Amino acid sequence: MSALAVDGDGPGDIAALAKGGRTNFFGFLLRLAARLPFLFIAGRIYGADVLGRFAYATIIVEFAGQLATLGLKRGLAQQLSTTHRPHVHVVWDGMLVGAIFSILAAAILMMCPVLLFPNSEVNGFDWLLPLTVLGWAGSDIALAGLAYRGDIGATVKARSLIEPWTISIAAFVFSFYSLRDGLILSYALSAGAAFVASIWPLLREYGWPKGWRPEPVRLFKMMTRNLPLAGADAIEWGSRRLDIAILGLFFSPAIVGIYYVAQQVASLPQKLKTSFDPILGPVITQNLAEDNRQAVAQQVRQVGFWIIAAQVGIALALGIPGEAVMGLVGPKFVGGTGALGVLLAAEAIAATAVVSEAALIYIAAKRNLAISVGMIVVQTVLSVILIYAIRAFHPVADIKDDVIAAAGPAIALILALGVASVAKSRLLAKLLKARVNGWRWPLVPAVAVGTIVGVAATWLPEWLELALGVPAILASYGAVIWYRGFGKDDRMLFSMKPGATVAAT
Repeated sequence: MSALAVDGDGPGDIAALAKGGRTNFFGFLLRLAARLPFLFIAGRIYGADVLGRFAYATIIVEFAGQLATLGLKRGLAQQLSTTHRPHVHVVWDGMLVGAIFSILAAAILMMCPVLLFPNSEVNGFDWLLPLTVLGWAGSDIALAGLAYRGDIGATVKARSLIEPWTISIAAFVFSFYSLRDGLILSYALSAGAAFVASIWPLLREYGWPKGWRPEPVRLFKMMTRNLPLAGADAIEWGSRRLDIAILGLFFSPAIVGIYYVAQQVASLPQKLKTSFDPILGPVITQNLAEDNRQAVAQQVRQVGFWIIAAQVGIALALGIPGEAVMGLVGPKFVGGTGALGVLLAAEAIAATAVVSEAALIYIAAKRNLAISVGMIVVQTVLSVILIYAIRAFHPVADIKDDVIAAAGPAIALILALGVASVAKSRLLAKLLKARVNGWRWPLVPAVAVGTIVGVAATWLPEWLELALGVPAILASYGAVIWYRGFGKDDRMLFSMKPGATVAAT
């Protein structure tokens, strides 16, 4: 039986999803409050060149960390819901698998530092970066184990409070020590802090693994069973970072730094989707174990609408005053406003795909992986084609610093995500024999009202555009959604009344 117990069927599940989403939405707001100061410090103090070098290196490290989890961020819930072994043993099997692959990944990166720094020399504390793979992978697996027991608060504390505030404060402090190494040191410190903040509650929840022994055969089975999920996780994560990797090969570090800021701002809405992952996985696996596919479709449809509605609202609030938002980081970063708008739209379009994938990984893992592989291939090819096409139609003296051509990967991303959203939602609907798309028509008038308010706000001075315009866009958009788009189940997301019980068994 799953560790997630709810009162009733569909309505209980929706209440549980709302409870988990509400907790992690608070975490999203905390992360937003901490991430913006980091971008401000990195852009204003360290500059676009140093930030671009840092951005390229960290996406390689985080990709290695993603691979090292071997899909256990989402796969651990299924492992726990289908085993008769003590759960603490299963969790520590996962932690060991993650540690083995983390050490392997870190060793490869340390032996081949050109993978991290293709356009610059390795110096100072750059050697610390590969070691952070162990922290990220271990933290992800530990938090997945806690989420299965209904402890969503641990994820909020580790990833929305401790990790982002650590890197923001450390980046400021280390700037007095070294502008060359400050970002690297602050990143390594934040990885260590996130790991400690994840392991401590894991030990309190599950206890020490008494009587546990590593069994090579069992560990190998866990690895092979999770390979399709690991591939899907890596590709879904990589699709959001591939654009930075391509830019690092075609453009200067300064361009990468500008785009990185746009990507970091645009990826904030994407965190809303991951807010539901820890609670959505256990609910889906429980209903699949009971062969209740209609309930799964209802959950995907419900969470899909919540995410689409939130992401569209945030996209309007950050995209319309985009120049003012990017200008906060520094005047040089205003050139990334176009990329910011495209990336925000991409996140809204991707919502259907990522929520559909939450169920597909359990019922059609290989077909889901095939769609993901096709998407990332299309994204890669389109990115390169668009870069050369824009350069041909818009020639500049220094192609390495061409801000216009640098938007090519962002355009490729939005097209690839659109195709993937259609393909994955249709596949899931066919398998569940029910509608799974979370789109609702009241979103159209809500967008229209938010856009009108946002355009009016752009006539204000920049500081008022941000201080008054952003809240006004969210308020006007939210009012229409609340009265025209939300039903009884939707309002559970904002209700503090107990609608479900989340408890360990």
